[in-house]
Amino acid sequence: MGWLLEQTGPRAARASREPLRHRPADGLRSHPLPGGRRDPVADSAGDLVERQIRAEGVTVIAERDPDAPTGLMLKERRTPALTRVSYHRAASAASRATVSDLDEDAIRAAALLHLTGITPALSDSARALTLHAARVAREAAVPVSFDLNYRSALWSRPRARDCFRTLIPLADVVFAGEDEAALALDRSPDDVPSLAEGLASMGPSEAVIKRGAKGAFARVDGRSFEQDAVRIDPIDTVGAGDAFVAGYLAERLNGVPVPERLETAVAVAAFVCLSEADWEGSPRRAEQAQLTPEDPVAR
Repeated sequence: MGWLLEQTGPRAARASREPLRHRPADGLRSHPLPGGRRDPVADSAGDLVERQIRAEGVTVIAERDPDAPTGLMLKERRTPALTRVSYHRAASAASRATVSDLDEDAIRAAALLHLTGITPALSDSARALTLHAARVAREAAVPVSFDLNYRSALWSRPRARDCFRTLIPLADVVFAGEDEAALALDRSPDDVPSLAEGLASMGPSEAVIKRGAKGAFARVDGRSFEQDAVRIDPIDTVGAGDAFVAGYLAERLNGVPVPERLETAVAVAAFVCLSEADWEGSPRRAEQAQLTPEDPVAR
């Protein structure tokens, strides 16, 4: 739902703190038992999310809600060409999150705060929390990244547009697909440069349009940049947009130029498309060259 990133060394960046509830599953909960023990089956999904994130070397800051479960997203492969996604987030722990759940000190200490449009779609309180997090970061001069991530199953287009138009001016970097940018701007999705320019005119210094198999277009500090996608035979495209954003932001924190950020972003997105899972296929930096190997077998 929101990630704080810190820079850990030259040309290296990692996610470090998460003041909201987890992005992959919308929250955690536990039921206390006598002696202070936690029921291991009270919220097995939340336990799994926390364990997996920690295993990736990420510091987790998460509130446990004793009265609400972790929300879920289920992915179903109906045919080789169609993946169906369903959400089970109503009354989840994340939907009950409030401004008081934020760790404002963690936000102020971060190198960057990343937010998505999924969080404010969950409830009015989650929307207020998202806006407050962005404002805390702005006041502390912490860069804010915002990925629109519109999900029609979670809220209506008018409500989403209203929220996007409030959040985009608070962001330094904004990411959107062509249809998402068109929704926020209330215009046709056909003119990609115009979409990027329109988003940038709302305040962000960097507006990045994610175009899937067509690559990406960015408007950064008044300059335009284009990047072709990596040609692959995708297995599953779910999660590619998030992977693109992760690659771009990692390189931004590393201080590399915009063309290299976009190049890394499309490479990371391509890797994720070659796995049936959402994030498990994310590459390490040394693996990027393996997208176009001269020898198909690495020995």
